Amino acid sequence: MTTAVVVGNPKPASRTLDAATYVATQLTGGAPDLVVDLATLGTAILDWSDPGIGELVTQVGAADLVVFASPTYKAAYTGLLKLFLDRFAGGTGLSGIAIPLMLGGSPAHSLAPELTLRPVLTEIGGTVPGRGLYVVDSRHDDPEAYADWLAATVPVVSRLLEVHA
Repeated sequence: MTTAVVVGNPKPASRTLDAATYVATQLTGGAPDLVVDLATLGTAILDWSDPGIGELVTQVGAADLVVFASPTYKAAYTGLLKLFLDRFAGGTGLSGIAIPLMLGGSPAHSLAPELTLRPVLTEIGGTVPGRGLYVVDSRHDDPEAYADWLAATVPVVSRLLEVHA
């Protein structure tokens, strides 16, 4: 089983990265195999011929489970994450489970993962089990902020990973 985390926060080593890594670890029982902190890629993300970015897309697309995480900007995920997601082929770019995770300043945008990120992940071939996860940024390091979602989602993800194996 291969797991990955893709983070679209423009700030490297962000709280969004911490949250995504935590979620991936809780879902699978181990650290992710691949962590893509898009903020560290520089202008290569803009170059569609860049082989390094192409390889990351291939690796993420082949992963059994990927947590896609972003802060909430203007009720949506970041343009940085959009740049990366645009590289995936429609319907076939992802082959595994895709988890939409967004952090935001208040519960006001708690539907953002469902309304903005989930549709893109399913369009590029990901299987999204259950609802997307929204965490208030100030609670990103509080396990209780994830507890209910994890209780509902871990059993579903475990079953899907067994089938996918």
